[in-house]
Amino acid sequence: MSLVAPIEDGKLIQNGASTTEKTKDGSKLDKDSFLQLLVAQMKYQDPLEPTSNTEYISQYAQFSQVESLQSMSNNMDLQRASSLVGEQVYMKTATASGETKYVYGKVDYVTYEGGQAYLFINENRYPLSELETIVDSDYYKAYNMATDLVTSLNKLPAVGAIGLSDGEAIDALQKTYDSMTDYQKSFVSTSKTEALKAYTDKIAELRKLAKADKGST
Repeated sequence: MSLVAPIEDGKLIQNGASTTEKTKDGSKLDKDSFLQLLVAQMKYQDPLEPTSNTEYISQYAQFSQVESLQSMSNNMDLQRASSLVGEQVYMKTATASGETKYVYGKVDYVTYEGGQAYLFINENRYPLSELETIVDSDYYKAYNMATDLVTSLNKLPAVGAIGLSDGEAIDALQKTYDSMTDYQKSFVSTSKTEALKAYTDKIAELRKLAKADKGST
């Protein structure tokens, strides 16, 4: 395993790299690695100007403190990830081409590998760092129902231009709206609710006229 800092005249040369950085082989320094550094430092120190025991102890204490904080952070990440199991979430990830992609789904389970927590959604693995939003399932359902209703409503001709052939689509929209809870209906704007009523009133009028014409013949 490669050292992250050279030893010169018995001193550990600080070149901007801390003891918590990764080694050249990609692995992080642990206690054993740090002890190897101390042994190397002691072995190659200048016998005329030896490093004091106090300095060794100070270095080790600093490393232990950093390691404890890192361990605490890792445990918090794992606890946070575990609390997301069963939740509906949006993940902000990147495609192979580098484009941003949002993934929605339920967190089925989590794993902890290489010091990082991962969320599994539909058997796909995402790092916890890509978590964008936790979504309430009722909110998500209400939002989608309202969006689908408004989209279908916008596809209809103008109220004055509809015919009997549009009746089935209008009936379906009214049925969908009637089946929604008050919470779900709150996602539909007042203008769209009024537009739906205008369509249902118009189709009812056209059917009444058609029935009257049929009765007069």
